[in-house]
Amino acid sequence: MITRYDSLPLGGDWVAPATRTTIRVVSPNTEEPIGEVPAAGPADADAAVAAARAAFPAWRDRAPAERAAHLRRFADLIEARKDRFAEVVSSQNGMPMAVASQLEALYPALLLRYYAGLAAAQQEENRQGLLGGTIKVLREPVGVVAAIVPWNFPQTLGFMKIAPALAAGCTVVVKPSPETVLDAFLLARTAIDAGLPPGVLTIVPGGRDLGAHLVAHPGVDKVAFTGSTAAGREIAQTCGRLLRPVTLELGGKSAAIVLDDAELDLGTIGGDLFVATLANNGQTCFLGTRVLAPRHRYAEVVDVFTEFARSMSVGDSLDPGTQIGPLVTARQRDRVEACIARGRAEGARVTTGGGRPAGRDRGWFVEPTVFADVGNEAAVSREEIFGPVLTVIPYRDEEEAVRMANDSDYGLGGTVWSADADRALRVARRVRTGTIGINRYMPDPAAPFGGVKASGIGRELGPEGMAGYQQLKSVYC
Repeated sequence: MITRYDSLPLGGDWVAPATRTTIRVVSPNTEEPIGEVPAAGPADADAAVAAARAAFPAWRDRAPAERAAHLRRFADLIEARKDRFAEVVSSQNGMPMAVASQLEALYPALLLRYYAGLAAAQQEENRQGLLGGTIKVLREPVGVVAAIVPWNFPQTLGFMKIAPALAAGCTVVVKPSPETVLDAFLLARTAIDAGLPPGVLTIVPGGRDLGAHLVAHPGVDKVAFTGSTAAGREIAQTCGRLLRPVTLELGGKSAAIVLDDAELDLGTIGGDLFVATLANNGQTCFLGTRVLAPRHRYAEVVDVFTEFARSMSVGDSLDPGTQIGPLVTARQRDRVEACIARGRAEGARVTTGGGRPAGRDRGWFVEPTVFADVGNEAAVSREEIFGPVLTVIPYRDEEEAVRMANDSDYGLGGTVWSADADRALRVARRVRTGTIGINRYMPDPAAPFGGVKASGIGRELGPEGMAGYQQLKSVYC
């Protein structure tokens, strides 16, 4: 059954479409169409920005406690529809329901309530001037935000922008990825039902050209983007020319450093290892897909990761028992398969996987794959593959492990695995990355998240996430 949406949510209202093209969503499980939405064009984006600009003064001037109340109502309604959000996301991008029901279903409401609390508690700051008098430091909303959201975690990554921006007093225009537009319409309907004022949150579905139109739009005051490093560079160039604030959360090729004293019992670490290395079918930017293993335990580490990958249940993303679902599109599967072929051509050894799962004639599936006998200089060790592919690389000593971890264009996530938490922390401090976990990894809403080097600019989450949607004004009294 194909779900068809016959209107665009602009300015908080359902707007009847003119003659326009549509975006057809295809199931990665079955390769069959599952939904259609009207595609927004430049005129729709202009209307969305105009609605956001018109709504901004009233939203900005509301008391923080009143904005917080709106966000909490929004959170309540999202939470009431969490199962539907999880199902719609899973059906579009192949995210296993076990993951979607924990992240896409729960994280948005958690973020809305967290930032509602921060906004309500934020106080005006007074400072004693060094030249006499008092200085009032005001934190004012930056204005209209263009939020460009990818397909891999559309709700979670969307609300990492929407929640702090709305709490700060900004209005937001969201452009979802064409691969995940059905959940965007559910979000629009939920925002309307929750009573968000018209224009405070608007959604325009479209592709790269529409995103570029928004990034350069004269009515936009800030851009927040999550996606590829290549696209991030283009957005940064435009925002730099316009002197427009921008937050970029980009790609990653994070290191999972297995120290020589690490616990490798999958019965103990398997769940945390999954989240840190293979979550969402490997379609996660922070995953530790470069496994650095001590040379004298190398064969053991390879065997553990081989068993780990081989044990994954591969299947339909809507099946609650599935751990690895399909990749989002045929094009993404082709790209991952090309990376695997390149790894083989470079001489790396595939210990498990490397092909398509048996019995899966429909859907864009790739077997969880582990490469061994490979160095840190190989393409499969350096390029972001964005699929269920791990590379196990040997190192001599702790010093070389840190050097290899830092020998990357990226710096978004990472992990250190050790039985000695203090030692692991010492190693973690030396890794040049925006975030890192010790024997586990999961971004926490209370802490800043983002990358260094080619992994991005700026931070989301934590109080720092809301600060990114505010500008400072000093009033000398």
